[in-house]
Amino acid sequence: MEIDYKNIKVIGFDADDTLWVNETYFRAAEEEAGRLLSRYETPNKIDQELFKMEIKNLPTYGYGVKGFVLSMIELAVELSNGTVSNEVISKMLNIGKDMIHKPIELLDGVEDVLKALSKDYRLIVATKGDLLDQERKLEKSGLIDYFHHIEVLSEKQDENYKKLLKHLDIKPSEFLMIGNSLKSDILPLVNIGAEAIHVPFHTTWEHEKVTKKETNGADYKTVNSLTEIITFLK
Repeated sequence: MEIDYKNIKVIGFDADDTLWVNETYFRAAEEEAGRLLSRYETPNKIDQELFKMEIKNLPTYGYGVKGFVLSMIELAVELSNGTVSNEVISKMLNIGKDMIHKPIELLDGVEDVLKALSKDYRLIVATKGDLLDQERKLEKSGLIDYFHHIEVLSEKQDENYKKLLKHLDIKPSEFLMIGNSLKSDILPLVNIGAEAIHVPFHTTWEHEKVTKKETNGADYKTVNSLTEIITFLK
């Protein structure tokens, strides 16, 4: 059944891997961590343990580069039984600084889509991660003037979105969310009666993956690229 978007007043965009490249840099950093700690474990085991450490630390550090680096250092201490060198720790800190200072690589067609949609809709960013880092990326992206509101959420769950819509003073039926994560950008919106469009990115963090059972029956649209959205929202 075709989804009707005629009631939409506000369109929310996820940021990382929806507007610009992000997860690719984390994957490269994970590989570098594997090389730095290769004397203690195999790359595959290091990757698995780093993921476990990140998930364990989410309630403390939240999402983003800083939490990732702290988890990487904690894992280094744990795997080495406290013998990891200052040189390795220093290299891990530099990995994080390099990630934070990466140039913003916009995904194809992003600015054209925002320019077109901003004429007819109120656009917002609804993302999660480190506040300072996300604000920095938005400024560097050159896109900030397209958005009426920027919301950096600690989590993207049903209740978080309900609070956001209340703040925006709109009904769920008047809101459309666009993002790459089924877990964070799509399913919570479907749950609260809003619309959602999934734009898959070529790589997804393990924590953001969902099963077919979780998506079964969920009413949302999937497109191959952001530019497709203009054809049915204009």
